[in-house]
Amino acid sequence: MYVHRIEVRKIIGTQKMVSKALFKKKCPECGGENLVFDPDMGETVCGDCGLVVEDVDIDRSPEWRAFTKEERESRSRVGMPTFYSVHDKGLCTTMGNINRDAHGRKLPLKKRLQMWRLRKWQIRSRAHSSIDRNLAQAMTELDRLSDKLSIPNAVKEKAALIYRKALDKGLVRGRSTAGIAAASLYAACRRTRTPRILREVSEKALVSRREVSRDYRLIITELGLRMPVSKPSMYLTKVAERANLSGEVQRYALEVLQQARREHITAGKDPIGLAAAALYIGSIKAGDKITQKDIADAAGITEVTIRNRYKNLSKLMNLEFD
Repeated sequence: MYVHRIEVRKIIGTQKMVSKALFKKKCPECGGENLVFDPDMGETVCGDCGLVVEDVDIDRSPEWRAFTKEERESRSRVGMPTFYSVHDKGLCTTMGNINRDAHGRKLPLKKRLQMWRLRKWQIRSRAHSSIDRNLAQAMTELDRLSDKLSIPNAVKEKAALIYRKALDKGLVRGRSTAGIAAASLYAACRRTRTPRILREVSEKALVSRREVSRDYRLIITELGLRMPVSKPSMYLTKVAERANLSGEVQRYALEVLQQARREHITAGKDPIGLAAAALYIGSIKAGDKITQKDIADAAGITEVTIRNRYKNLSKLMNLEFD
């Protein structure tokens, strides 16, 4: 079977055409070894003369199609994807506690004891070294912290990856696992711009703020992490929801922060303090009756901080209130 004037498509970042040697087969027409396989048509074509060497090939691709990574993972039937937040990345087999056979019948006592021993040794084999035991403890702590702080799964995965890098660097040795885990989670929140402050992380981790701060500085220094600058607008919604402020107050506060950024007033200031002061200014503009103490309690800062930031913003931006 001959195909004349066939155009052999180029391989540029796609898997439409795949070149392979095919056990060093040669073209029976011209003797060339430039054989190209087309997975869509299931044909092997000679790239020199255009002869179709083979026209029947086994299709080893799945019967379904996927256009995104999430869709491909959801349709795949080869098991769950790997997770950095699991100490063994989810690759080990887990034996369940259901003492029944395939027909639903209850196992006899001798077989149940045997399965109990197998489960025990399977759990022991999953954490047979000190590194695995440390990872198991750290990932459990990360799960607990993420649940307490309502951290998204994507941020938790980044925190687990940071902790694994710190463990490979030897930064965990001589330090508490809970402190390094909390510092890794705070670093992941800073990198993804998730509005979580150091005080919240340290309180939920049951570790002192000083220790978490020290471990955080160690991690970003040794791992060479570059942290983005936190914006005050990130904390507006969080503080406003805690203080039960309206959307109009948040809109006024956002306008104040945008104007302050254009005037270069926000440089070197605590972002959550600026957000709280902007919300206080927005509440005055909107006519809401709220005290500085209420906003300070919602933001987790002192009234003095809000008062100082309020004075600076109103003075530098020439804000006038009745």
